[in-house]
Amino acid sequence: MSDVRYPFTAIVGMADLRLGLLLNAVSPAVGGVLVRGEKGTAKSTMVRALAGLLPSIATVDGCRFACDPAGPDPQCPDGAHDGGASSRRPAELVELPVGVSEDRIVGSLDLERALSEGVKAYEPGLLARAHRGVLYIDEVNLLQDHVVDLLLDAAAMGRSYVEREGVSVRHAARFLLVGTMNPEEGELRPQLLDRFGLTVEIAATREPVERAEVVRRRLSYDADPAVFADRFAAEERALADRITAARELLPQVELTDAALRQITAVCAAFEVDGLRADIVMARTAVALAAWAGRTEVLAEDVRKAAQLALPHRRRRNPFDAPGLDEEQLDRILEEHAEPEPEEPEEDPDPEGGPEGDGPEGDGPQDGGPDGGGGGAPEPSGQDGPDGPPAEATDAPAQDDAPAPQPVPLQPPSPARETAPVAAGDPYRTRLFAVDGTGRGAQGRRSPAETDSGHTIRARRPRGRLARLHLSATLRAAAPHQLARGRSSRALVLHKDDFREQVRQGRESNLVLFVVDASGSMAARQRMTAVKGAVLSLLMDAYQRRDKIGMITFRGAGAELALPPTSSVEVGATRLESLPTGGRTPLAAGLLRAHEVLRVERLRDPDRRPLLVVVTDGRATGARDAVAQSHRAAGLLAGQGVASVVLDCESGPVRLGLARTLADRLRATAVTLDELRADGVASLVRDSRGERRPGVPASASASASSSASASRKAA
Repeated sequence: MSDVRYPFTAIVGMADLRLGLLLNAVSPAVGGVLVRGEKGTAKSTMVRALAGLLPSIATVDGCRFACDPAGPDPQCPDGAHDGGASSRRPAELVELPVGVSEDRIVGSLDLERALSEGVKAYEPGLLARAHRGVLYIDEVNLLQDHVVDLLLDAAAMGRSYVEREGVSVRHAARFLLVGTMNPEEGELRPQLLDRFGLTVEIAATREPVERAEVVRRRLSYDADPAVFADRFAAEERALADRITAARELLPQVELTDAALRQITAVCAAFEVDGLRADIVMARTAVALAAWAGRTEVLAEDVRKAAQLALPHRRRRNPFDAPGLDEEQLDRILEEHAEPEPEEPEEDPDPEGGPEGDGPEGDGPQDGGPDGGGGGAPEPSGQDGPDGPPAEATDAPAQDDAPAPQPVPLQPPSPARETAPVAAGDPYRTRLFAVDGTGRGAQGRRSPAETDSGHTIRARRPRGRLARLHLSATLRAAAPHQLARGRSSRALVLHKDDFREQVRQGRESNLVLFVVDASGSMAARQRMTAVKGAVLSLLMDAYQRRDKIGMITFRGAGAELALPPTSSVEVGATRLESLPTGGRTPLAAGLLRAHEVLRVERLRDPDRRPLLVVVTDGRATGARDAVAQSHRAAGLLAGQGVASVVLDCESGPVRLGLARTLADRLRATAVTLDELRADGVASLVRDSRGERRPGVPASASASASSSASASRKAA
């Protein structure tokens, strides 16, 4: 890979992304930019190219935290800096890998040396390197939530904090934050979206000529990066000079009261939460004015600031797409615009009169509301004062109009029964978790050993010591002090004495839905309620940071409608377009689930699955279809797959087939009514304390009291 960066000015199109990055380069106080777009749209290329345009920075020689010699950080771990030598270097671009640990981001303390030698040895992390530069997070939506929280807190406060067993280190961490993500791989929480100042949606152009130019330039760069960069060197220097000029002009830009009223009116009208949006819009509008070389914020700056700062703050639920109503925005800006000063009225024409009704007058002509035509003009086609109104001249006479015919109500045809139906409104569901303690990625569903959470025990360190268990370390060292020749109050510690904390929190799981889309599900319009239940479970999976997948079965077999992904939004879209009809190949759906889980176990062995089977339990298509489905269920149960059966059977006569299937799966059986977290039945069970071993209390309350439902396997 070449060390020569692709020139920023050589990138074709992407005007909004270009502007968002440049505004943050002019004013880092804007708060960074989140770039949302499909794969292969040059997101990373443009971010890396931006670093080459930033002005160089002066740093104190020997300081690992890039302190500015003109104003060094008084809390710098390498300080104090009293007039030491300094030098200039380019602003640094720091890229954050997806699997980064907390210690790698904020730095780490050598606790072994701190306890045994009394030395506070601190190794700076990526935030220290990014100070006064660019911190680039590719695939930010794939990072753990606590890592993203840590990064955004540092970006907001401009300072990083490291706390380990009573030892504290603080240092400045001000950087231009840029994150990129592909929405197909999952969304960020609204709370995290709000912490990014601006957001930009990008997509590859569909114009063949523009696409050809993109390919042509990329091939030219790959052939000889240095020669290609030289072609755009002059444009790069001009753009860098403009960034520097805009930075210098920024303190002189005035945010008028009229512009501020427009900003606050827009944020209030679009009902964004909190006041961060108002502040970001104000800073963005000021940066736009400075970028344009002006010292006053105009309405056009406010409009563009709203387009960049508000769309990602308007999501009300996980399935909302970011967006902004342009017509509403224009209307709000116009309503709150500063009124123009009234011009004094001119004297009336002494000859033609105020109405301009002279022979050659310039006033309203005949037929106008104030003209000399003697009243309003007659509508076109009117026969006289008693003629029909103009709007009725082209209509047939009342007597000639055909009488409206009633539209006969037709019974639904089989074709209509297979068409997709809309999902019911989502609601809060009860919690279903996997038994045992896992080691998967942090989330909010099942118990697991995690980096955060409460400490449950101590153990010998596995690799570098990061979370010291102080009391366990002291207990391990205490019996050996006499043999080690302790002669002072200080303990004599050996490497084998150290113990680390084992913390228990919650993990995210793979929630695999197996949805019955056969004709039996369309009976009595059940599919609307069933889709509403699955949509509710999808929202629950989103809130608990799970991966999801979806298998549907109908007709001749089963289909993997959605491979396992972190994008719950895609799952909701696939669910909405799901048709119903045909036979019920239940066994095929369960066998397909077995194959998907086998492959996912190889890809991510630490992520435990939770199987959710949505069916009424019927099985058709073969003479022994029910027996085949039971054998497939036994195969899943034998591998210890935790399962839930959502019983969709309705009506006064029920066969109990779904509960029999739950027996074979060793699963919890739940009806649609019992799925709700606020159901009356669940409240009664909670008050009675009915809970089966191995099932969380919230899940137990929603599960059936039938003896057929047994504990979920670990």
